[in-house]
Amino acid sequence: MRRLASTIGYAPNSIYNAVGDLDAVMMRVNARTLARLHAALEFAVTPDAAPRDKALALADAYLGFVAADPQVWSLVFEHQIAPDSPFPDWYAEALGQTTDLVARVLAPMIPDPDERRQAVAALWAALHGLASLSTSRKLAVLTPESPRDLARLLVRRFLDGPDRGRPETAGA
Repeated sequence: MRRLASTIGYAPNSIYNAVGDLDAVMMRVNARTLARLHAALEFAVTPDAAPRDKALALADAYLGFVAADPQVWSLVFEHQIAPDSPFPDWYAEALGQTTDLVARVLAPMIPDPDERRQAVAALWAALHGLASLSTSRKLAVLTPESPRDLARLLVRRFLDGPDRGRPETAGA
């Protein structure tokens, strides 16, 4: 809290008085981070691009965003609020804006809303794993490929489905 207060030119107690406890402060910081991510993802999507290209652009932008400021991004996932504390509506809205953008990009390729919602969650989690391993420099221990190459492989394979590119089986 002292570093945050020093950065913005306030005393730590002023922040607590204005926002609340540490969980409330962290959630406000994280909501702003999610809003910045939303803007970065929105900027990355070329409106007239093919849906698959838009999805790949989102993956690139996500990894770029995390790589640009991994410590701030890590707060979104590493800070744990008290178990009995609910997530406020404004926080869910901040996350929802970003996941809704991803869902809109995936809609032409995944028309079923339930499957699309699951796809957003699965891709988000997988990309977060790549980003986390990359920023902690542990991905290089696993593979020499870049996080971008792996993310693009992941998105392409996910969107192409398990049978794309395989020869048809006889009689099927």
